[in-house]
Amino acid sequence: MTILKGLEWTFNTQAEKYEKMRPGYVSELYDDIFKLVNLNSNSNVIEIGIGGGQATLPILKTGCNLTAVEYGENLAKVCCEKFKDYHNFLTIVSKFEDTSFENNLYDLIFSASAFHWVPEEIGYRKVFDLLKSGGVFARFANHPYCDKGNLILSEEIDRIYAMYYYKFYNKKHETLKEYNEQYASNRADIAKKYGFIDISYKLYHRTRTFTSKEYIELLGTYSDHIAIEENIRNKFFSEIETVIDDFGGQITIYDTIDLQLARKP
Repeated sequence: MTILKGLEWTFNTQAEKYEKMRPGYVSELYDDIFKLVNLNSNSNVIEIGIGGGQATLPILKTGCNLTAVEYGENLAKVCCEKFKDYHNFLTIVSKFEDTSFENNLYDLIFSASAFHWVPEEIGYRKVFDLLKSGGVFARFANHPYCDKGNLILSEEIDRIYAMYYYKFYNKKHETLKEYNEQYASNRADIAKKYGFIDISYKLYHRTRTFTSKEYIELLGTYSDHIAIEENIRNKFFSEIETVIDDFGGQITIYDTIDLQLARKP
């Protein structure tokens, strides 16, 4: 689904639910990052948009000095509590583009399902400047897709989206497409425009199964869903919950996680 700009504030209103419901990332993804950059207690790392800290722990465990930049104050508080035992962890409440750092200092800068909120030219140029020579930028994100094992349920949910979501935003109904190699390749190519080298990408796949209530709780962490007027959102979510219950009470989501890696010369 298309990202609606200007809704960054919404996540902060659902900080605890966001931390609970949003998924982490597969171990293979971190293995691929660590093949490119060796982190230890002398390493400096920035995370752009920590959210609920879903992507942070495997990086923290390397012993690196990790500074997380998070626009949402409530989310930052959740992460400070979550990682309170890690003395190598620091949170700054700010937008990445508004935060001052020392250039040519960082071994790794990474962003999980958050870098799309940063204006492209500002974000890539700033990351490039902050990385030391040989430093790595890792951008990754989770892309959920409908229940391919229950197409009738997916069609019913799509119908409900047409009635509520697309009508609320006055948008033309669009059929969600599963994230694929071409999308990942095109996104990886962006880094070339800003001087990065050794650019690569990789896709990982998994499934997650939810009860109807769990799925509604998950939907309540999406920025464009939170921003829907409350009465409409309640009806929207209620109909989705009902239709999932009508089809057995569970829904399986098919995730594609994409990782793009790039190095500063």
